Amino acid sequence: MRRAKWWLLGTSAVVVLGAAGCGTAANATSSGSAKPVTGSEAAVGAANDTLTVITSPKGNFADNFNPFDPSTNDGTYGNIYETLFYFDNLTGKTWDLLGTSYRFTNGGKSLIVQLRTNAKWTDGTPFTANDVVFTFNELKKYPDADTNNIWSELAGVRALNPHEVEFTFKSVDIPFAEQYVLGGTYIVPEHEWSSLGDPTKVKITWQKAIGTGPFKLISFSPQQYTFEANRFYYNGVPKVKYVRYPAYTSNQGADLALASGQVDWAGIDIPDIQKTFVAADPAHHHYDFPPGGFVELYPNFDNPLLENLAVRQAINLAINRKAIQQIGETDYSVLPVPTSLIPSQMSWLDPNLPSQDRQFTVNDAKAIQILEKAGFKRNSRGIFEKDGKELSFNLLTVSGWSDWDEDALLIKQELQPIGININVVQEQFNAYFNSINPGVGIKPNYDLALSWTNEGPTPYTIYYDMLDSKGNWNIEQYRNPQVDEALRQFASTTNPAVERQALYQVERIAAEDLPVIPVFDGELWYEYNDAHFTGWPTKQNMWINPAPYTFQAAAIIMDHLKPVS
Repeated sequence: MRRAKWWLLGTSAVVVLGAAGCGTAANATSSGSAKPVTGSEAAVGAANDTLTVITSPKGNFADNFNPFDPSTNDGTYGNIYETLFYFDNLTGKTWDLLGTSYRFTNGGKSLIVQLRTNAKWTDGTPFTANDVVFTFNELKKYPDADTNNIWSELAGVRALNPHEVEFTFKSVDIPFAEQYVLGGTYIVPEHEWSSLGDPTKVKITWQKAIGTGPFKLISFSPQQYTFEANRFYYNGVPKVKYVRYPAYTSNQGADLALASGQVDWAGIDIPDIQKTFVAADPAHHHYDFPPGGFVELYPNFDNPLLENLAVRQAINLAINRKAIQQIGETDYSVLPVPTSLIPSQMSWLDPNLPSQDRQFTVNDAKAIQILEKAGFKRNSRGIFEKDGKELSFNLLTVSGWSDWDEDALLIKQELQPIGININVVQEQFNAYFNSINPGVGIKPNYDLALSWTNEGPTPYTIYYDMLDSKGNWNIEQYRNPQVDEALRQFASTTNPAVERQALYQVERIAAEDLPVIPVFDGELWYEYNDAHFTGWPTKQNMWINPAPYTFQAAAIIMDHLKPVS
């Protein structure tokens, strides 16, 4: 089981992350912002100089900007460290970053990448092919750092010259090469990291975060950290001088700060957004919530009760997605489909898929019948059990992401009539993340969890990450050789007919075996205030994934913004 990085919410599109679900929590408070702590920071504060960003409420920050740690702070990916390319999941566009072009050779088993000749690290050291080779060899030397399982497919990497790199693969896997090698591996400077040892155990504080991205850290406190424009950036110094990330413990304080103009860009769920946000400044307050990716109910297959298909079928039949859409997601989300295909990828749907695999129904009576047929009986508390083991599970969600918290409570209520007991557990984000994704070789510590999916330009990404035995977000620990083989077939060809037949197999397994249980098609949360900066993606021109938690896309957006004159 591999640790997925937040880049997946957007990069392999990708992550994304849509997914950083959040909502307005009752009786919540903001943690406040830190005061300036350095000389450079003292200049921060002018509205047209400083972009203030909230991705989601996460509580106080730890001084952690290590790109090999998936719980690293926002902006580590994108603002500081960059991939070679960015593949946008919303538009299908490819953005050149540290790479300028690439081509496959040797029947698809070799990949040659041209690198930028004018890129520098934020300490002024030139970026070269050696940095790329070093980064990938670090993943090989320290397998715990290889969170995307790169070296399961990669055979070797070498510098052809100071600005050209060749990757060779064990077999042809073009989507893997593009999404994980080119678009999912953040490059670090050899001259800093070569003496640090195991990259997963290194403490990279804000002063040590040397990257090639458009911004450089200038201050940090648990309540706020700030970037300034990178004067060495290869695209030119960004017009946004400072980027500030304040800490919030839940959405109530973040909502108020956004509505009052203290925040320029956010990725949060605001109920009744026209009244609570747009109406506060109709000329400058804008939003868009395009469908961005499924939020799933992940069953931990390490739990033998949840490994039982009958239990998953019963849970699936009892969940009222319409109620979750209307109440938990305040009518912003899209109803899900059993195949977990997002709306923009429905053209991949198997035309021969049975009707029951195309839409969800609520049927408590059938759920109870399935459990009874599987040998479960109600006990004195009305809970189904078998061999002395109750169908009683903890359901993990993120404290302060109150749309998810509300969704979890609705699921609890919906499963109670069919004799399944749910205990909703809300944890702060870092604790939640470590529970579902504790690291290589460590089993996840949860029963059921609400979590996101990782989308790409085709359904391959979501299916590979979520369902393949080597998937980057297979937190449920699902293993199915048929899925693995179908995805291998997709990855080894560019024949559209073969690709479709491979995905059709996976679609049917996803709908009928229920390795994960779709809950809703999540929104890309995107609110912005254009009073101080122009150049934002808009409903009329959504030129890139706009969510601030899609970090590589977010850095590209920041580099395109300009202060209002």
